[in-house]
Amino acid sequence: MTANEFAAWPLHLTATTAFGLESLVKDEVAALGYAVEGVENGRVHFVGDAAAVPRANLWLRCADRLLWDIGRFEATTFDELFEGTRALPWERVIPADGCFPAAKITSVKSQLFSKSDGQRIVKKAVASRLGAHYRVGWFPEDGAAYPIHIQILKDVVTLSLDTSGSGLNKRGYRAHAGGAPLKETLAAALVKLSRWQPERFFLDPLCGSGTIVIEAAMIGKNIAPGMRRHFVSEAWPAIGPKRWQAARTEAERAVNGKGFRVLGSDIDGRVLKQARSNARMAGVEDLVAFQKLPFQQVCTKRRYGVIVTNPPYGERLSDAAGVKKLYREMGAAFEKLPDWSYFILTAYPEFEAAFGRRATKNRKLYNSMLKTYCYQYYGPLPPRCGRREAIAGRAGGTSGGKRHETKA
Repeated sequence: MTANEFAAWPLHLTATTAFGLESLVKDEVAALGYAVEGVENGRVHFVGDAAAVPRANLWLRCADRLLWDIGRFEATTFDELFEGTRALPWERVIPADGCFPAAKITSVKSQLFSKSDGQRIVKKAVASRLGAHYRVGWFPEDGAAYPIHIQILKDVVTLSLDTSGSGLNKRGYRAHAGGAPLKETLAAALVKLSRWQPERFFLDPLCGSGTIVIEAAMIGKNIAPGMRRHFVSEAWPAIGPKRWQAARTEAERAVNGKGFRVLGSDIDGRVLKQARSNARMAGVEDLVAFQKLPFQQVCTKRRYGVIVTNPPYGERLSDAAGVKKLYREMGAAFEKLPDWSYFILTAYPEFEAAFGRRATKNRKLYNSMLKTYCYQYYGPLPPRCGRREAIAGRAGGTSGGKRHETKA
């Protein structure tokens, strides 16, 4: 059986994600037309054909990686780990010149807790299986990379190939970032949680290097987040260049013709230069506008807008009093926009007290390893007859002076 024949089988795929984003990733997978098999902490399992590998890599905004699950078995000893690994059909995917590092291993509540030993044994078992198939005793490993991911949970081993390579947050546009950059995948998740649509005004008043604003522009324009990067599985014969080209062509045709403007402001002119450069690299420079402005001076006549922001919090401000003051001033500034909706990500535990209002709801999310909460304040939806007033400035932009103002 050839690699291409193997790829024609239904593939069991796993989209890994930060804790708290599983439901968003599940919705993204379903929107691509694939059947979700199950959801667990940090993982969404689904079934697809070989074309699902390029399509999911290109389109998943909130997932971290896309794994191709090769097999699963129980192992409580390293001998069982070796035999279980060797029994899997690696030769159907990995060619004779493939490079197959045991790239990552996690072990939770399992008897096999030595990660270095686990990686060494899996690598040895795969080499043994491939050696028997290709009738060689040594592999040059100078071809395409096939990174192996090992998950051991309660003595059940799942072995997968990482089809993404670098994480899906690496969109290819962020050459510049601020001192505490927000991952692109989490920024996209915040925009999705806000349920923002391009007909509504959008603002990040503490935008830093512009990640949230850029992700909003890409969502509004329906730009596939992986369009400007490459993936490790593009070189795999089991997937093939024709499937990748078809997926990229599909993504190019999916970009819509909507005209809108999303805005970001920040007090730091240096990071705004970075934001503009990032927007150019993302191909959305005509959809965004950045302005140097303290958030305390943000003002607009537009109604029913959406604010999504990731302000500084305790990890980035050494003075707790300074954090509290910042959030108190933020609450006062946002009071001037009474029918707007706000979505604010922070790790500061007393945020609501400092902001001056309880959130409509909050959601626990992880910014890397840091536990944070997205505080969600829902304003009214724009009335249907007045939605033109809420459109985010198609003639767009910001005015001069000290106040953040749009011109219709």
